[in-house]
Amino acid sequence: MGDKPERVCFVLELRPDRVEDYLAAHETVWPDLLDALREAGWSNYSLFLRPEDGLVIGYLETADFARATEAMASNEVNTRWQRTMAEYFRTPEGVAVDVSMRRLDEYFHLD
Repeated sequence: MGDKPERVCFVLELRPDRVEDYLAAHETVWPDLLDALREAGWSNYSLFLRPEDGLVIGYLETADFARATEAMASNEVNTRWQRTMAEYFRTPEGVAVDVSMRRLDEYFHLD
C-alpha cells in the first residue's frame, strides 16, 4: 500500500425517528472511545448525515482497515459504545452496528 493511507467510506442507516437522539449522543463522544479509535489507526474520521432518511456516511483514513476494525472489535470500550448506539440504527436483529456498516467502493479520486 505504500505511504498513502487507505481511504474508507461506509454507509449506515439510522432509524429516522431517532436522528435527533443520535446526534445528541455524539455531542459527548467518550474520550476513551476516541483514544481507542486513534490507537486502532482510525484517522481523519468523519460522519455525515442525511437527516430526512437517516443515511449516515462515514469516512476515515487508515494504514490497514481490516486491522483497524479488528482492533476496535476487540476493544471493550467499543463494545459498550456499540451497545448504546444500537437503539438508533436499522440493523438486522442481533447484528452490531459496526458490523453492519457497508463499505463503498472508491472508483475515482482527485488529489
